[in-house]
Amino acid sequence: MNNLIKIWKMSKTTRGILDVVWFVIVFFMIQIIVEMAGTGIVAVHDHQAFQTILQGMAAGKQGVLLAITTAVSSVISIVLFACLKWSPLSRSYFQSKPWGVIIWVVCLTIGTILPAEWIDEKLNLVMPENYGQIFNSVMKNPWGYVAIGIFAPLAEEVVFRGGVLRVLLKLFRQKWHWGAIVLSALIFALVHGNIAQGFHAFAIGLLLGWMYYRTDSIIPGVVLHWVNNTVAYFMFNLMPWMEDGKLIDFFHGNARLMTGGIIFSFCILIPSIYQLYMRMKKA
Repeated sequence: MNNLIKIWKMSKTTRGILDVVWFVIVFFMIQIIVEMAGTGIVAVHDHQAFQTILQGMAAGKQGVLLAITTAVSSVISIVLFACLKWSPLSRSYFQSKPWGVIIWVVCLTIGTILPAEWIDEKLNLVMPENYGQIFNSVMKNPWGYVAIGIFAPLAEEVVFRGGVLRVLLKLFRQKWHWGAIVLSALIFALVHGNIAQGFHAFAIGLLLGWMYYRTDSIIPGVVLHWVNNTVAYFMFNLMPWMEDGKLIDFFHGNARLMTGGIIFSFCILIPSIYQLYMRMKKA
């Protein structure tokens, strides 16, 4: 009997690990299939070679196509994970009217922006040229916000918190929940494909994972993700000189003003974490 119990537990663990791997694979497969389909449609419509369009996307010359395919793949991911119950969606948390939590999540996100940029610069984290070109081409058009600011935050929370982290929390159990959160953040970082974005994604992934663990809902994470991406989009378009600039350029070269801005950010960040700790009741 004991041996049967051990085998059953082992198979349950194996299934959980395979589920996590499968979720990530499906997420990538959807992106690739939609990207290939979009490339094919444009190639036929414009009477160009498929490879030419594909190379243009890799070089950041197809911003609208990249944005649209990203938005479409995000929508498909959301629908698929919801319909197959890989990421169970429920309105119960939203019905609890967690307005205080949402407000403090917004404050938390705003408080992380300057410190995160300062750390990136100190660690000399710069996106590879090809990633930078693709990112810039998407951010420069309105469809970029639809993809990056609206659908991507929801899709990534559905997949990586509602899917991946939910399974990992079951595997690690309550006692080792931080192990599940760290592992999910690491997976989230790796799928970004480069160190610069990956480092930021890992740090944000820890916050997103903690909020999911405390609330058993992706809503706080979606809000954080949305605010973070929205601020990045509008800063990119309203302050184009910051594209290749440094944080100090935002403060017109005034080091004292920059230091004050970072300190003020921590004055928002730390109380926000405390308030969320007090307000987010463990589900």
